[in-house]
Amino acid sequence: MKRLVITAAMLAVSTTAFAEAPGGPNCGWGNMLFKGQSGIVPHFLASTTNGTSGNATFGMTSGTNGCSVDGTLTYGGKAMVNNMFDEFSADVAVGQGEALNAVAVAYGVDKQDREAFATLAHQNFATLFPNENVTADEVVSRLEALMKADARLGKYII
Repeated sequence: MKRLVITAAMLAVSTTAFAEAPGGPNCGWGNMLFKGQSGIVPHFLASTTNGTSGNATFGMTSGTNGCSVDGTLTYGGKAMVNNMFDEFSADVAVGQGEALNAVAVAYGVDKQDREAFATLAHQNFATLFPNENVTADEVVSRLEALMKADARLGKYII
């Protein structure tokens, strides 16, 4: 149970780690108010200002407030699998476990499809982990390709 709580906490934290904010890096009054400052406090306050007043959303729809929707959104965080790579690989090897279930939850796999997810991963262990030097990013890429090709699990990969 402790592992599941830790995994959920890591997932929650990782969802806030964007490399570029929606609307661009200069979007919203918060960015204007705290321009030139760095560190967690100014970033948090700028984000809070933008989020609570809705000015960034307005700026994106109207093209004002330094906002633009022309750029491509990026994510600078690491895949959830990176945080529990060893436990995930062990769970895939046996076809069940908390890490395997946590990854299924992170992909939004419905409860009734999680057994199929675990079976798919387990049956393709050699594909997911072809050697001891495989990286978490490679595993995630292979897992997503397997899910896309699966009639039941393909709907979870957008």
